[in-house]
Formats: sequence, C-alpha cells, structure tokens
Amino acid sequence: MEFFIDTANLDEIREAYDLGVLDGVTTNPSLMAKEGVTGHDNIIQRYKDICNIVDDNVSAEVVATTFDEIVSEGMNLAKIDDKIVVKVPMIKDGVKAIKKLTSEGIRTNCTLVFSPGQAILAAKAGASYVSPFIGRLDDIATDGVALIEQIVNIYQNYGYETNVLAASIRHTMHLIQCAEVGADVATCPLSVITGLLKHPLTDSGLEKFLSDYRKGNA
Repeated sequence: MEFFIDTANLDEIREAYDLGVLDGVTTNPSLMAKEGVTGHDNIIQRYKDICNIVDDNVSAEVVATTFDEIVSEGMNLAKIDDKIVVKVPMIKDGVKAIKKLTSEGIRTNCTLVFSPGQAILAAKAGASYVSPFIGRLDDIATDGVALIEQIVNIYQNYGYETNVLAASIRHTMHLIQCAEVGADVATCPLSVITGLLKHPLTDSGLEKFLSDYRKGNA
C-alpha cells in the first residue's frame, strides 16, 4: 500500500517525507485555503513547492466543472511538473475530461466518489486513481471501508488498472482496514501516519530496556 498525505502544509509534507514512507500528496481547494493559500498564482506556486519535496504523485485539483474548462485547467496543471496528477470531480463532464486527459498522457485522480457505479465509470474512462471518501460515508452511517472492498473486487474482476485511493481517512483503524481489503493507496493526515507508530507496549518495552541499560552502566 502506498501512503499519500492529505494536506497543503509544507512542514507536514516534509515530516512525512523524512519519515521515509511517503509516496505522494493529495490536495484540494479546502486544504489550500486552510493554509492561507489563495489566488491562482499562489496556488500554482504551492504545487511547485510540494513537487520540490516529494518524489512523485502530487494530486492537483481542478476547480472547473465543464468539460472544456476541466480539460484546459487540467492540461495547465500537468505542465507544472511531471509529478502532477490532475484531480477531477466525479461528474458527467469530469468523466469525459478524464478520458480526454488520459488520451493526452496525463494522469488523473477521480475524486468525490461514493459508489461502486461511480468507480466503474472512472475506471472505464481511464482514471489513474479513484478516490472513494470513506470518512464522509461513515458520517452518514454508511460503511466506507465496505465501499473500498467492493471497488477493489470489481476492479480485480475486470482487470481495471485504476488504483483505489482510499480518501477521507480519519484515524489509524480506517487505514488498517483499507489495507486489509486491498486498497492500493491511502491518503490521510500526518497524524494518522504517525499514529501507526504508537503502541503502549512499545513505549513500556523501550523504557524497560533503557532503564536496565542505565542500571547496568551506572
């Protein structure tokens, strides 16, 4: 499973990258705004800054909602860096744009996916990634992880090459459950990635080792 960090915060991206486990970054307009990054030029610069930190897979989201505008914006985003993956919403014109961008050799990430049917359309259009939002499904009393499992099984049935990117991950159990059902990628906040480090027995075991070492070398 690949780990992407879901943020536009450069310090968090650097910390995850320095940990040695980061495979990519996902962003969206809300995450940009959270970091105070507004205005076209500033957003483009932030994408460039992110690309300078990581090795690959920087999802940059379009704000256009019509076919021609999505394609135009997507092509411009792709010109920023070879690491850019154009993030396109799951709407009719978005699916059409994914097909067009894919035919131009541009990688795409179909976002705001909430059903198996939407995931099938994204795969048939040639999306590089499909992003089911499991946390938002959990918020309305629907099993988000079950959707990941459904999509993984459907893609395996038909040999679709689209990667299942579990998004809207809220906690470490979400991530573990997505790994269990075969998600190709998980994108999540830094706290979820670092949360995998934690276990009380690790802490107590290390303290015991260090305590015994100090006693033996006093």
